Amino acid sequence: MSFKNAKTPKDIVSLAKKEGVEMVDLKFLDIPGTWQHTGMPADQLDEDVFEDGVGFDGSSIRGWKSIESSDMVIKPDPGTAHIDPFYARKTLSLTCNIFDPITGQAYERDPRGVAIRAEKYLEASGIAETAYFGPEAEFFLFDDVRFDQTANAGFYKVDSVEGRWNSGRDEAPNLGYKPRMKGGYFPAPPFDHHGDIRHDMVAEMKKVGMTVEAEHHEVASGGQCEIDIRFDTLLTTADHLQWFKYIVKNVAHRHNKAATFMPKPLFGDNGSGMHTHISLWKEGKPLFAGDKYAGLSDMALHFIAGILHHGKALVAITNPTTNSYRRLVPGYEAPISLAYSSRNRSASIRIPMYNASPKAKRIEFRTPDPSCNGYLAFSALLMAGLDGVERRLDPGDPMDKDIYSLSPEERAGIPAVPGTLEEALDALDADHDFLLKGDVFSEDLIESYLAYKYDNEVQAARLRPTPVEFDLYFDC
Repeated sequence: MSFKNAKTPKDIVSLAKKEGVEMVDLKFLDIPGTWQHTGMPADQLDEDVFEDGVGFDGSSIRGWKSIESSDMVIKPDPGTAHIDPFYARKTLSLTCNIFDPITGQAYERDPRGVAIRAEKYLEASGIAETAYFGPEAEFFLFDDVRFDQTANAGFYKVDSVEGRWNSGRDEAPNLGYKPRMKGGYFPAPPFDHHGDIRHDMVAEMKKVGMTVEAEHHEVASGGQCEIDIRFDTLLTTADHLQWFKYIVKNVAHRHNKAATFMPKPLFGDNGSGMHTHISLWKEGKPLFAGDKYAGLSDMALHFIAGILHHGKALVAITNPTTNSYRRLVPGYEAPISLAYSSRNRSASIRIPMYNASPKAKRIEFRTPDPSCNGYLAFSALLMAGLDGVERRLDPGDPMDKDIYSLSPEERAGIPAVPGTLEEALDALDADHDFLLKGDVFSEDLIESYLAYKYDNEVQAARLRPTPVEFDLYFDC
């Protein structure tokens, strides 16, 4: 038996002893979506840990409990067991769910719990049994990262050996081979400096049960990359996205590089997105295939309508940082128009046409970026789409023209995503009832999410001058 097949606490404990596991790493995540962890010696792992959990202080986790009600419990999910590839001693990794020790109930602010409830809501709805998600998370690999912010100074500087801005640098010797700005899509080595690093990432992803479909350099100069993992169920894909980020960052660190999923770390070049593919299935049959536009079913069109209808609120979750809105601007490939189309990459929802098989029929929401919390983002997209299906919303006519080439008058008739995180949060505040169905999200979670983002991110960016403001206004 392998950990891949070990599904019960008894299996996990027995196999850990048999495989000589020395440590156990218990992972969970905060509201923004970053893994937290605590460890224990393997001889402390028994079946009671899965049943009773391990206590910790929830007041120190971003967006969680206040200090007067801080006691929380993490309980490992036995189906998530993998050997962590980044510890020197053999370490078993278990992803955990969060519980309130007083009530014994799942903690409503636990992002993984949201995903679990979203899947249960889908099944209870009778609309479908399974929602499949396939994210394409892009990232940058940098050789040097520096930033600081004080009362009288603030700066950032990132660098990459393959950055086009280093074409004239004395590198003793400089060999050239630096992708042009916006010219980094699919170049072969030596222009692509990071093929071996991505190969190492792919190898580690396969070790933890992920199916990798492709890897390549992305459009931007300066180390932008993409690795595509195979679609899976909502919860499993969200789990995989956590491993994806963890592996990318740690393999990069092995190679003395820094990986970032920050959407827009460079000025004047493409940012990092996370195009997300979605489909619904029931009784082994794809529900998005039909005889309507682009081979879609009525259900798929209603699902699209739900995402478009709630699009302004959704981006507060799928594009959750102030930096996200440096990417969501006209003129780059990031789609800001809430429209749908077959093959047209300037629309926020695209219907891929690579494969005519009904099993391949899906929609692709192109607006999200990889700074999001996958559990919350995938759950919110599912709830928006289901709202469209339940209410039989109409997505309107498709947009098959290049939206960026339209006249200002034509573009004015197409709704767009908010231009800042604050606007997106305001939209979520005004439109989130669809997330509350089936208690998938709670009012408390929405309120705490909004408060955290307003207080810790919007205000932080609003209060601080930026270098470009000195360039614009110092001599005023």
